[in-house]
Amino acid sequence: MPQLNSWFFRIVEYAYALPEPPKRQRSKPMEVLCLGMPRTGTESLQHALLKLGYNHTYHGWDINFENPNYAQQWVRLCQKKWFGPESGDVKFTAQDFDAVMGHAVAVADAPASVFAQELIEVYPEAKVILNYRKDIDAWHQSLCNTLARGPTHVFLFLLSCLDKECFWNWHCYIRYMWPGLFRALDGNVETGMKRCGKWVYKSHYSMIRGMVPKGRLLEWCVDDGWEPLCKFLNKPVPDEPFPHLNTAAGFEGQEKKLGLRYIKGAIRNLTFGIAAVAVGFGAFMYMS
Repeated sequence: MPQLNSWFFRIVEYAYALPEPPKRQRSKPMEVLCLGMPRTGTESLQHALLKLGYNHTYHGWDINFENPNYAQQWVRLCQKKWFGPESGDVKFTAQDFDAVMGHAVAVADAPASVFAQELIEVYPEAKVILNYRKDIDAWHQSLCNTLARGPTHVFLFLLSCLDKECFWNWHCYIRYMWPGLFRALDGNVETGMKRCGKWVYKSHYSMIRGMVPKGRLLEWCVDDGWEPLCKFLNKPVPDEPFPHLNTAAGFEGQEKKLGLRYIKGAIRNLTFGIAAVAVGFGAFMYMS
């Protein structure tokens, strides 16, 4: 496999380039950074924050489902993070992240955990929620049962060859975000998560505890529910049960919805390609 920063991938990225979506502008300040690892109740936390008035709360699913799609721009942020100048002087600004999620006042899941250090630095006024799982073994099992499933990755890779949007989402997660976060130096996300997941989890949480003052930080898990969350954010406690979303079954549902979307795009592109070849062949035969 060629290096991610090689000429090969630059040519592939050029061939699959999507139209540039508009750069977003920040209209409201970033208020909450939910920096816990994926599979720690991130979607439940997103819906809780939406209920508390944090509209919009950006989540990893946004990268997949948004239209227009900003996965290409997230890849550039990943490239800046891991393939910056040889001097090592990589400097992120709030404008870098505002361009892709300037409409959001909170962020959770993949983009938050992958860019945790950078987000803490560029949004110094935002409160930080460190969402976690009480049982690290249960968290690791959940991770391996969802994000680390090899057969699903193969299926999506094949679709990514036929659909540009699928290519950029695949490129963003499977070639950049997950290998970078889980130290998958060989590019194999599945084995990287299985081998390195637990120690990456521990070092990630230690880093954030060391960077964020206690008054700005809440360590929270889904089992804690509304009370500590609302107290930390100075919000009234809603008169309804705390949302519990994105169980393994819920994750599979989202995954299937995404797969269907990419299948439709792949079929459409394949149909156009076959039609173009047929027209070209017919014209050639006619002229012959």
